[in-house]
Formats: sequence, structure tokens, C-alpha cells
Amino acid sequence: MTPEEKLQLEEKVVAMLRTVFDPEIPVDIYSLGLIYRIDVRDNGDLDIDMTLTAPNCPAADFIVEDARLKLESIDGINSVNINIVFTPEWDKDMMSDEAKLELGFM
Repeated sequence: MTPEEKLQLEEKVVAMLRTVFDPEIPVDIYSLGLIYRIDVRDNGDLDIDMTLTAPNCPAADFIVEDARLKLESIDGINSVNINIVFTPEWDKDMMSDEAKLELGFM
């Protein structure tokens, strides 16, 4: 996979992550700052490190499965591995300015 193809695939991954929402928050998981790492390997395997707004998030399984299904639908992605991590701990400063505005933090 060329660097250009890898970059295009990463852009598609980000675009797809922007369609995944926590059912309790009207902002996508990418804009919330929940995605810590996106690694597209040359063979098309995708590794994602993400966190949750709270360790005991009741929608965790829904969010992860929604993300996995959507990411697996991207042409060029062979497999998706989503790792839930809690370091660093998420806080509202990780949100995009748009997300902060949407949620009334600005």
C-alpha cells in the first residue's frame, strides 16, 4: 500500500468514525475526542485505540459494535481491532471546538 493510499484510507476511517454516536450524546465519537489512535497497516488491517466518556458507560458495547461494523464496510479494510483504553483519562478538553459548542461548553 502506498503512503497516498494509506492516507486516503485513514481519511475514510475518520469520516466513518464521524458517523458513530453515543446514543446519549448528540456528537460523534471522533469529535468527542474518544479516538486516541488510528493505525492502518499495509495489509489493510485497522487498529483503533479509543476510550469512553466514563469507564462504566452503559452504551460501550453498542458504540464499539457500531464502529466496528461501519469500519469493516470500508473498501480496503480487511479487519478491525478496537482497543478500549482508559489512559489518558478522557475529559471535555479533548473535544473538538464544534463538539464543545454543540454541548454548551463554549
